[in-house]
Amino acid sequence: MEASQDARTVPTRSGYAPVEGGRIFYEAFGNLASGRTPLLVLHGSFMSGDAMRPFVDAFAPGRPVIALDARGHGRTGDLPGAITYERMADDAAAVLAALNVPKADVLGYSMGGTTALILAIRHPERIGKQIILAGTSRRDGWYPEVLQGMAKITPEAMAGSPIEAEYRRLSPTPDAFPAFVREVIALEEQKYDQSAEAVRAIPGKTMIIVGDADGVTLDHAVELFKLRGGGDREAAGRGFLPGPPRARLAILPATSHIGHVAEARRIADLATPFLDDRPPPRATGFFKGMDSPQPPAQD
Repeated sequence: MEASQDARTVPTRSGYAPVEGGRIFYEAFGNLASGRTPLLVLHGSFMSGDAMRPFVDAFAPGRPVIALDARGHGRTGDLPGAITYERMADDAAAVLAALNVPKADVLGYSMGGTTALILAIRHPERIGKQIILAGTSRRDGWYPEVLQGMAKITPEAMAGSPIEAEYRRLSPTPDAFPAFVREVIALEEQKYDQSAEAVRAIPGKTMIIVGDADGVTLDHAVELFKLRGGGDREAAGRGFLPGPPRARLAILPATSHIGHVAEARRIADLATPFLDDRPPPRATGFFKGMDSPQPPAQD
């Protein structure tokens, strides 16, 4: 039985996992030893695992879920060295190792989407399917206006905001908010571009999800979709898919970058067949039977 939309999932395990330079806070939901592949949920900039609870609550009825607070964020707090995508990817792999999870699927939102891609590149043995939600593989995957807006963020501009209040509620160093803001802005200014070859070589299947009013350009979303094996011309010629595709693309209507969090239930409905590797539904009505396997031609 599925949980109601307003149900809040209770963690079955929580704590800190050791990583290079410190430890990362995590929460696990469900039985990690159930035999079902867990879903690792990675949050966006300035957020925490708590902020991703709409996604946890939407996915947890069907599979174990692990949510963590990235370095610098939430209950993890500041760790030695700069925040980089490579370090966050390595942290996520270390959390899975500490929890004795040999392989997980991953959903990453925004900053977490980029982290998820780099995690799959750096630790392919740990990651199965990836759901890249409003994330990019290159800095120019964002609209220039987004990058310009990020560059204007300062600790002073965020003083008194809900983001500051949540940081102070969770962080072990609540007075370090100005330094935290500067670290996150420095992260977004780094050159974190991944090559087309590296993205193409990721072993697992991928689902790209963006909004039609997202900060991620639609061109970049389509590019990622194609790099991950999307755009099956043979299927286009046949008019149907013979089985679960390697890549899926969803563009949500009337959805902004921040709006994705309000669409967690719809995103779970779209992504669950992908995670379960379900074949596309068969045609009915006028087209019934046209997508059935055809017998070999007789000589």
